[in-house]
Amino acid sequence: MIQIQQIDVTSKTQVNQFIQFHYDLYKNCPQWVPPFYSDVKVMLNPQKHPFYDKNEADFFVAIQDGKVVGRIAALENRLFNEYHGKKEAIFYLYDSIDDQQVSDALLNRVFEWAKKRGLDTVIGPKGFTIFDGYGIQIEGNDLRQMMTMMNFNYPYYRQLVENIGFEKEVDFVSCHLTTAKFNLPAPIHEISRRVQERGTFKVLRFKNKKELAGWAGKIGQAYNKTFVNNWEYYPLSEREIKFNLDNLMSAVVPDLIKIIVNKNDEVVGFMFGFPDISAALQRQGGRITPWGIVDYMLEVKRTKFISLNGVGVLPEYHGRGGNYLMMSEMEKTIKDSSFTEAELTQVAESAVQMRRDLENVGGRAYKNHRVYHKKI
Repeated sequence: MIQIQQIDVTSKTQVNQFIQFHYDLYKNCPQWVPPFYSDVKVMLNPQKHPFYDKNEADFFVAIQDGKVVGRIAALENRLFNEYHGKKEAIFYLYDSIDDQQVSDALLNRVFEWAKKRGLDTVIGPKGFTIFDGYGIQIEGNDLRQMMTMMNFNYPYYRQLVENIGFEKEVDFVSCHLTTAKFNLPAPIHEISRRVQERGTFKVLRFKNKKELAGWAGKIGQAYNKTFVNNWEYYPLSEREIKFNLDNLMSAVVPDLIKIIVNKNDEVVGFMFGFPDISAALQRQGGRITPWGIVDYMLEVKRTKFISLNGVGVLPEYHGRGGNYLMMSEMEKTIKDSSFTEAELTQVAESAVQMRRDLENVGGRAYKNHRVYHKKI
């Protein structure tokens, strides 16, 4: 018999039980990169995470024969629903053994949760912030996860959710680039040079985190506006922006962050690059220790792979040279370093121009994460 139990988020034991199942399920999977325990704990803490300022979430585990065999989170993002005029619930932190009954029991509990709140659709996986990974991975499961910037799951997850009636909502595709093949046509560099000479745009580069921190507020506001046409967009609160920027600042390598500004020093575009430290994250198993911090720092120097996660230009500056300038900076960032490979991580289908630009310069789609929906 399968029992679904709600987690008491004030209980350290129950919170740890919910979190630990994920680590136990994937402990022997070489493609999986463990998240930090501390980051997941914040998601279950209404006092610490800004999601709970106006939104709601509950957490559940499936118990069979006295053992945890699955888990799931049910979320209502009221800000997103208000902005889009929808009545959607979200499922996230979904993990299950390869058992349809276990998965169905978890998802049916989310359906019940949603109906009690007057919601008519369940969508997911989709997280608490814009930097949480989207979707169930349906392609590229044989490849290592890009740090904790995306979800990873066993291939059977797709069948578990589709068998209960979930259908495609949107795909998030990650593209692979190599320095050998990433060669922009000369006219793109020429346009990039001209718009900078005319003073239309200029590129800011940063030597240290202190310099970057001075621009954090403007970067956050620009990020909030850049993806206004994307499927996942909703206006972030000031506290959400600060929360995301604080997390970003803790992981950045300043010379891999590029900002495009206009004549008035307003941020109109950005590119966030992150050295792939997946190997160190796997070695440390989700723990933050003094030796682990040293290991992460050493891996930054060793890795040959960079993740570009957060690349965009404000919509009103498309067609004015901003996209070309960003592509030029992307190539320089990759080639003026020791990186030999790059991933543009989780680009939504709705970001048509970005996908087209990448494919035109040798980018290859190699991972796909699908967000699903189901009417209830």
